[in-house]
Amino acid sequence: MADSTDGIAALARRLGQIRVRHEGLVAGLTGSVASGKTTLARGLADVLDDTYRVETMSTDGFLYPNAVLAERDLTLRKGFPETYDTGAIGDALEALARGQADFPGYSHVTYDIDPALTRTIAQPDILILEGLGFRPLSPPPRPEREPDLLIYLDATEDDLLAWFLERFVRLWNAAREDATSFYANFLHMSEPELLVFAQSVWERINLPNLREHIAPLKEHADIVLLKARDHTLAIVEDRLA
Repeated sequence: MADSTDGIAALARRLGQIRVRHEGLVAGLTGSVASGKTTLARGLADVLDDTYRVETMSTDGFLYPNAVLAERDLTLRKGFPETYDTGAIGDALEALARGQADFPGYSHVTYDIDPALTRTIAQPDILILEGLGFRPLSPPPRPEREPDLLIYLDATEDDLLAWFLERFVRLWNAAREDATSFYANFLHMSEPELLVFAQSVWERINLPNLREHIAPLKEHADIVLLKARDHTLAIVEDRLA
C-alpha cells in the first residue's frame, strides 16, 4: 500500500529533474493551514539532501509583526494575503539569487515574529519555500523575485479541519509546560470547550481564507499533490511534464 513516503519520494525525484534546468531552484509550496506543508518540506529535504544542498524556509517569517497587524486592524486576518510583506519575500529571493539572503523567523509558540529565528542562507541547489502569502506566478521564465515553480498541497476540507483541531489540542497541551506559549491563553478551557473554540477559529478565519485565497492557487500551481486522511500523498497534476 502506498504511504506518505511514496508521494514524497515521487515529488523529490520530480524536483531533481526540474533542478537540472534551474540552478538554485526555488520551489514554492502552499496549501491550507494544517495541510502539513512544513512536514512535507522537511520530508522532501531529507530525501533530496543525499544529492543536493537543500534549504527549507517558511513564508511565516514574512508575516507582519502582531503589533503592525493590530495597528492595521488585521489581527483576525492573520494568514490572509494582506498580512504578508510580499515585497520582502521578493527582496529575499532576489538577494538569494545573487548569493545569500536573510529569512526572518516566526514562532508558533509566541504566535509572532521572532528576530532570534532569522537565518542567513547562501544560495542552495534547491530552496523549498513553504507557507501562505503566495500569488499566481508569472509565465515562465519567471523573475528572480518569484519561485521557479509552485506546488499545491491539496486535501479535503473535512480532513483539514480534523488536522487543525488535532494540532490545536497538541499545542494547547504543550502550553502547560510553557507559560510563554500563545496557547497558554486557553488553558482555562476544558478540552471540549477548546474544541468548540478551535472550530470557530477555523470557520471564521481559516476556512474563508482557504476558499477565497488559498484554494484558487491550485489552478495556477505547476504541481498538485493530494493528501488523504491517512496522510497518503500522490501527485495528481504535473503541468511541467
